[in-house]
Formats: sequence, C-alpha cells, structure tokens
Amino acid sequence: MGVGVYWESTCNTNVSSIDWQYLEPGASKNVTVYVRDNGNVPMTLSMTTSSWSPSSASSYIALVWNREGSQVGGGAVVEAVFTLSVSPDIADISSFSFDITIIGTETS
Repeated sequence: MGVGVYWESTCNTNVSSIDWQYLEPGASKNVTVYVRDNGNVPMTLSMTTSSWSPSSASSYIALVWNREGSQVGGGAVVEAVFTLSVSPDIADISSFSFDITIIGTETS
C-alpha cells in the first residue's frame, strides 16, 4: 500500500519539491497536487510535516490541506490543495524548508 503525489491528474510527474516562492508576512499560497492510491484497497489520507529548517519556522508557517481524513479508493486519484500560511508576526526568516509526508492508512 502507498500513495503517489503528482503534478497532474494523469500522474505522469512526481512531486519531489514545492517552490513556495516569496510570501509576505500574513500571506498564504495554495498549491494543487494529485494523490493516487497506489494499492488496491481503500485508504484514509493524512499529512504531517517535519524537518523544519530553521526549526523556528514551524512557529510562524503552517501547512494544511483539504484531504485530511479523506478516503480514496484503490487505484483512484484525487485532487488535493495544500495551503501554506505565514504568520503576520514572522521575523528573521528569509528562507525555509520542511518535509511533507502523506500517509495512506488502510480503511476497514
């Protein structure tokens, strides 16, 4: 079981990184990707972030998506929108990076 994340609904190009570009304090940005259930059983999707650099960035930058807790059937593809939000109080962070992990848990 597993999930794949792609730039298009035809699942041709894997998403290996997202360039969020420059965001002003208080701003947010949406990025659309496509998530495929690479198995043949339904799964429930969840997302986590980790490895923030600098570590203080996680206090000022938040990532959510519209597929948390969503179910996807075996082999199906769903559109997902990530929303990155920057706190208006952010200071002294001019660049950042972090890892996004999408988890598919078998739905019983």
